[in-house]
Amino acid sequence: MSSTHEHKPAAAGDFTAADEPYALFADWLREAEASEPNDPNAMSLATVDADGLPNVRMVLLKGVDGADATPRGFVFYTNLESAKGRELAATPKAALCFHWKSLRRQVRVRGLVSAVSSEEADAYFASRARGSRLGAWASAQSRPLESRFALEKAVATVTARYPIGEIPRPQHWSGFRIAPLEIEFWHDRPFRLHDRLVFRRGDAAALWEKQRLYP
Repeated sequence: MSSTHEHKPAAAGDFTAADEPYALFADWLREAEASEPNDPNAMSLATVDADGLPNVRMVLLKGVDGADATPRGFVFYTNLESAKGRELAATPKAALCFHWKSLRRQVRVRGLVSAVSSEEADAYFASRARGSRLGAWASAQSRPLESRFALEKAVATVTARYPIGEIPRPQHWSGFRIAPLEIEFWHDRPFRLHDRLVFRRGDAAALWEKQRLYP
């Protein structure tokens, strides 16, 4: 990633001294939450389709720690019948990219994908706004839509079905956890002499190995 012009980078200290990627990511995310105007937890998610072609879209990070508070991966939620849901079911590998423009920082993640537990999915679904829960039932995500009216009619039908009270989580709606095998941190520096630090491991249970990279 390169800058379009030279500038003074945001102060960051020597982040390359970090020994563990989860703590460094948590620090950067907290700073992004204080500086980014919209969705500091937004990330691009790359998957691969049945023909081997890559597919990328923006999703929102909903957690980094596992249910037992042990860092196990990066969590997001989706319709399992969507394009990304089908692609991850067929090829459970993915890549993520966070870009915080206000901080001139980027984090790239690559790893293995697994489904979150039903308990995790239920708990997160219950925390969503009521309209979002109704939308999860109404939207046949990624499939052809004849008109906006058809979507609004589907929402009205679901709203009539659940006028008050709890809205159960649809079986086709859940989450995925990406257990990283590689996490790379990038920080803009003058004259494109950027700082890059990568953590790698052979499997999700192995210890991290750290290495600086040329920009």
